[in-house]
Amino acid sequence: MPCPYLWNTYRMMLRYITRRLLQSLLVILGVTLLTFLTLHLAGDPTYLYVSERASQEEIEATRKKLGFDQPLPVQYVNFLSGLARGDLGMSIRSRKPALDLVLERLPATLELTIFAMIISTTIAIPIGIISATKRGTGLDGGIMLLAMFGQSIPSFWLGIMLLLSVGLQLKLLPISGHVAVLDPMLKGDISTGLTNLPDALRYLIMPGVTIGLFSLSRNARLVRSSMLEVLSQDYVTTARSKGLSERVVIMKHAFRNALIPVVTMLGLEFGFLLSGVVVTETVFSWPGVGRLVTNAITQRDIPVVQASVVLFSFLFITLNLLVDLIYAQLDPRIRLE
Repeated sequence: MPCPYLWNTYRMMLRYITRRLLQSLLVILGVTLLTFLTLHLAGDPTYLYVSERASQEEIEATRKKLGFDQPLPVQYVNFLSGLARGDLGMSIRSRKPALDLVLERLPATLELTIFAMIISTTIAIPIGIISATKRGTGLDGGIMLLAMFGQSIPSFWLGIMLLLSVGLQLKLLPISGHVAVLDPMLKGDISTGLTNLPDALRYLIMPGVTIGLFSLSRNARLVRSSMLEVLSQDYVTTARSKGLSERVVIMKHAFRNALIPVVTMLGLEFGFLLSGVVVTETVFSWPGVGRLVTNAITQRDIPVVQASVVLFSFLFITLNLLVDLIYAQLDPRIRLE
């Protein structure tokens, strides 16, 4: 009897994964198409690659060399072919592969994103639980008021205020700079990364708080609403009637069942935080992808912008897919949808 049940469960899960993979593929194609078209929005992109004094012969030679003389569908197929090989063109300014420039900056951006996510998660979950268990009290109102302010503060304004107060006036933390942790680890030098960690935290605190405050506030409200929904269920009332302590009822029965929407949101949160580093990295002169994109936009270095958008899109889509799969494991009913 268990064998047919396990086989049916496996088939449902396989169908679910296949459907999600196909949906992700369609999204990736859409993103690459939009990214490709941005290069042609301002007209013939050939003029981005030649000097203002270039002759007509030089312009024509460059257009043919880069393939801009071909029809757009052919150019898009060539773009996808280059993407499959990891080739997204050369940077107009540095004359280096655009994707390599983005990958060089990616570890610094990941460090900042991971740190901000740790801050938002470790604080949001406990205060969300406390707010739910103290519903209607002054403590609950105060937490939700602070959460509302946290979601209302623009990140660029908060970053500047932290720079002026904590960095320049109090001189407690450095206002710019970066100590690498993830980059040496990815290259196999784990000891150097761990040695750099204490110094790196001093540089991470202000930009990490700047990025993570909005996420912290939103996640605290999400945990509170999820907990309130679960606390009203009959099985929580039954657990209390059995004489279990409030701590056991909250953590073992209520929080575990309230975790599904929280886990889903936290999985997507990483992608949201990645997209929020552009402004913050510029404010704190953080040597990540966000600052690279800002400079590339001002310099009209379209291949670098394209490479950044494609890479961030791939990361976000991959995270979304992983969250869907984890969600299906946490709630088997999802597999039947």
